[in-house]
Amino acid sequence: MLLTLTTTHHPATDLGHLLIKHPDRVQAFDMPVGTAHVFYPEAGEQRCTAALLLDVDPLKLAAARGRGRGRQPATTPESFTLGRYVNDRPYAASSLLASTLSKVYRSALRGESRERAELAATAIPLEVRVPVLRCRGGAEVATRLFTPLGWTVTATPVPLDELQPQWGDSRYVDLTLTGTVRVADALNHLYVLLPVLDDAKHYWVAPDEVDKLLRAGAGWLADHPERGLIVRRYLAHRRVLAGQALERLAAQRPTDEPIADDDVDDAPARETAPRASLAARRREAVHAALVDAGARRVLDLGCGGGALLATLIGDRRFTEIVGTDVSTQALAVAARRLRLDRLPERQRNRVLLWQSALTYRDDRLRGYDAAVLMEVVEHLDPPRLPALEDAVFGHARPTTVVVTTPNVEHNVRYEGLPAGAFRHADHRFEWTRAEFANWVERICATYGYSAALHGVGDDDPEVGVPTQLAVFTRT
Repeated sequence: MLLTLTTTHHPATDLGHLLIKHPDRVQAFDMPVGTAHVFYPEAGEQRCTAALLLDVDPLKLAAARGRGRGRQPATTPESFTLGRYVNDRPYAASSLLASTLSKVYRSALRGESRERAELAATAIPLEVRVPVLRCRGGAEVATRLFTPLGWTVTATPVPLDELQPQWGDSRYVDLTLTGTVRVADALNHLYVLLPVLDDAKHYWVAPDEVDKLLRAGAGWLADHPERGLIVRRYLAHRRVLAGQALERLAAQRPTDEPIADDDVDDAPARETAPRASLAARRREAVHAALVDAGARRVLDLGCGGGALLATLIGDRRFTEIVGTDVSTQALAVAARRLRLDRLPERQRNRVLLWQSALTYRDDRLRGYDAAVLMEVVEHLDPPRLPALEDAVFGHARPTTVVVTTPNVEHNVRYEGLPAGAFRHADHRFEWTRAEFANWVERICATYGYSAALHGVGDDDPEVGVPTQLAVFTRT
């Protein structure tokens, strides 16, 4: 995989001082998955190009994956048995290249240059090219991510087969960025956004990745219009980590609206005009269902980082709002998101956060007007679903229960989502419309509820809405 960085700044060979790599030498660096090479295809006073080539050794890559076996995200190309050996990792830019960039150009990423300190702090004309980049969502997503950072973006889809144009485009693009940017900023943009576009990190995402992201995104990520998408993808859709990162970014922008919930289905492949994300439309639909039901005391079961809670707390019709989650970290993120420590006492007393597992009966959850399971049920292993059903519909028995879950039939409308893959690495299943309707019917018959089915998002005549919603009413 290849990345080139070109400048026409005069003298152009000063690029070597900024990257701290001499234009007259070819340098090699041993990496965990192969060898990285830095060389200069052209190095003149008028124009200079530095090339970073990562030569991936498939055996080293397989060994590295083996050491982390069982911990990689389910969406990586290595998820199937032979995928450790047969994949696109040696050929297409991905998180492997971003990781290499951070090691080979470490000082340049920090903006350090002993010989050209003043130039390192100066924006210069640059052209970046990544000839083969795995890009989930296509060229349009690459444009959305780089344009707000001052780049002119040319993202050309790579055809599946040049000799068979009727086959259409592949999931890869040939990316060229041009702009007047500091070298350190350019490298940090690439370090963050290459794995975001790939959307399949090659290593386990640990909590310290939040600090890495915020460090590399300093000065630009907090104000980026796609910061929610960037954070979620960079952190491999890990809800708690994404919530922490978005909360810290929100603190840098005190006038922000509440941060978006962690979701992967909020970026349809092609949109002709800005619109509310699917996550936002889902929260609006749930809120409307609760209002229509006349609920005043509400449970948000599996509340995560508190996105729905932030919506509900703004409506004074709800006199008591309880968020529950099995994760104490998620509850801490929700508390920060809601700024509970800063709310007036009357407001603060309306909101409670409890640690509770949805597969166990909890007497504290009895007697409420309504309960919400928003994008929760699909995170349970199917054998554990009956325990949740009993705990919520059998034991807690709220008057109204609102449930949302993905419509798996709609997944074909998301470019870059492999056939048979789920929208989130942690999903254990996703239902068709018929399967969801059958589940709803069974719940009603078993626990004494009636139900109405609705949808959230644009209704596709062939595959339906992206999100299914059911409102259960106790009879």
